[in-house]
Amino acid sequence: MTSANAPYAARDLAHVWHPCTQMKDHEQLPPIPIRCGRGAWLEDYSGRRYLDAISSWWVNLFGHANARINAAVRAQLEELEQVMLAGFTHEPVIALSEALSAIAPAGLTRCFYADNGSSAVEVAVKMSFHYWRNVGRSAKRRFLTLSNSYHGETLGALAVGNVDLYKKIYRPLLMDVITVPSPDCYARPPGESWAQHSRRKFAHMEAALAEHAHEACAVIVEPLVQCAGGMRMYDPVYLTLLREACDRHQVHLIADEIAVGFGRTGTLFACEQAGIRPDFMCLSKGLTGGYLPLSTVMTTDGVYAAFYDEYVRLNAFLHSHSFTGNPLACAAARASLAIFREDRVLEGNRALAARMGERARALEDHPHVAEVRQRGMIVAIELTANKASREPYPWAERRGLRIHRHALSRGVLLRPIDDVVYFMPPYVITPEEIDLMVEVAREGIERATCD
Repeated sequence: MTSANAPYAARDLAHVWHPCTQMKDHEQLPPIPIRCGRGAWLEDYSGRRYLDAISSWWVNLFGHANARINAAVRAQLEELEQVMLAGFTHEPVIALSEALSAIAPAGLTRCFYADNGSSAVEVAVKMSFHYWRNVGRSAKRRFLTLSNSYHGETLGALAVGNVDLYKKIYRPLLMDVITVPSPDCYARPPGESWAQHSRRKFAHMEAALAEHAHEACAVIVEPLVQCAGGMRMYDPVYLTLLREACDRHQVHLIADEIAVGFGRTGTLFACEQAGIRPDFMCLSKGLTGGYLPLSTVMTTDGVYAAFYDEYVRLNAFLHSHSFTGNPLACAAARASLAIFREDRVLEGNRALAARMGERARALEDHPHVAEVRQRGMIVAIELTANKASREPYPWAERRGLRIHRHALSRGVLLRPIDDVVYFMPPYVITPEEIDLMVEVAREGIERATCD
């Protein structure tokens, strides 16, 4: 830790409790105080720069201090910073809702706003449950979820997720859900395609829906990529089959597009690759270009109608957040959507994704790389102790942490999930920066697997 950074780290550790962190780790690796960001780079107080290869936890789309988003937030700040959305409205939230309805899968016309991704999942879960109560089917009160899924860390979101690291300690507090085996294609046998594997694994979901449809509100999935579960991926055919089965069994489909939406998988929304429309679509992270906390749950006129009634019937959805639909966040989101539209971002990302995939696949022959997989602008490299058996390294060895520390020393921010090294960079990254990112990851993998 340089002398310029040290005072900030000391002040931080005196008071700040960091997320997703064993704070004792900071005895060896103090938090890095960031002074500013520009484009794909962060800079600390000593002037050292770090390539943000993970978009600051998957939120940043168009780089730090983006001039167009800055201007939009600055202009909104001069007009209105906040007003409650109960009984009031404002132009930024109206215009954003219109824009989202125009680009979302057809039929998603209603936007209910919250503050963050976990809150959006809470909204969708409560709304689905409440819908079935309002239409007279109160026996439907359980949820189906995939193994290895992650939907956030508030209690409802934890309940419908399945990553034990986050969920196990809180299990006594959580509602009971129905867990179905994931279509994760890392587990496919040799010679089986992603589509074949995903289709075969759908048999488990079909059986669960047949058994539990009478008591099930909804199935919740992360479309195409289980991000916090180790960037495990599956084929769009699974979503196609799931949509048809949910319709047939009269069960809602909740698509958690919080991490995979806004171009991460190659299309604006991951559901597009299956040609489906969920009943609820949860959006956050990239919604504001990574600038401000905002989330929305998009749903249909049919769901909305089930809550539209005389007040005395007590059918209203009385969920709320103080900063629901904040004007500053909505202004950032509108600017982000304008960049997508005006700069043809998805087309440009195809070349970047091809470069990332090409460079990363050069590591497939490494003796401790089990798989290199990709979906659009997400690339993951899975490490293994034994390439033939795909045996994982013991988790307590924390080999991913070794890669993280090496990458920091080389000016790249990587944050492996256990022993999965992944890239999810901002869309302003250059081909040369991609080369640096992958080369530093290669070095880190060499050092982390040499014993």
